Amino acid sequence: MNTSGRINNLYKLLYKKYGSQDWWPGDSTLECILGAILTQNTSWNNVEKAIYNLKSLNLISVEKLNLVTTDELAQLIRSSGYFNQKAIRIKNFVIFLCDSYDGNLEKMFEEETYVLRNKLLSIKGIGPETADCIILYGGNKPIFVIDAYTYRILSRHSLIPEQTSYNEMQELFMDSLKYDAKIFNEYHALLVKAGKEHCKKRSPQCAGCPLEEDPHTV
Repeated sequence: MNTSGRINNLYKLLYKKYGSQDWWPGDSTLECILGAILTQNTSWNNVEKAIYNLKSLNLISVEKLNLVTTDELAQLIRSSGYFNQKAIRIKNFVIFLCDSYDGNLEKMFEEETYVLRNKLLSIKGIGPETADCIILYGGNKPIFVIDAYTYRILSRHSLIPEQTSYNEMQELFMDSLKYDAKIFNEYHALLVKAGKEHCKKRSPQCAGCPLEEDPHTV
């Protein structure tokens, strides 16, 4: 089986085991974007606490986030960790949105995908994974998100060499799969599920992993 075939086969194995993951949690596009920024280097439970605080003050709004001070915002998102940096990143994103698209998320997502991606990457504190989460989960535009779980699984299944860049891994998925936001969404979520339950950073639990059936497992 060639590499493209294996990428597709891994998806089938994961989906058969876990089913649909219904990602990304959020009641609005802006909430999804805030989640993408807040989830950097923390668990989703901590993000949920921060989102709850923002919701309780009705701050899931471009206009209100533009008005709140960075210090006030930082205190509200303390649970997410690195809260001072994340407050700055949220403010940077809101300023970018207001300056470039009059604060209109629909207008922002009308941009061609890679034009928007490059613009998002120009925002201080927004890296490739966060930019791609914003595009895929916030904008429902087809781009594959790569994270530590993805790298670990690909590496352990000998699908990539040890020194492989984010863009190279992304191209591997996007060249192998149907160009579809729903599939990219589901596949990323399934890889995270497998990474948390079986392909752990230390002491991987291969027994019972749906990817045991991949013939190239190492």
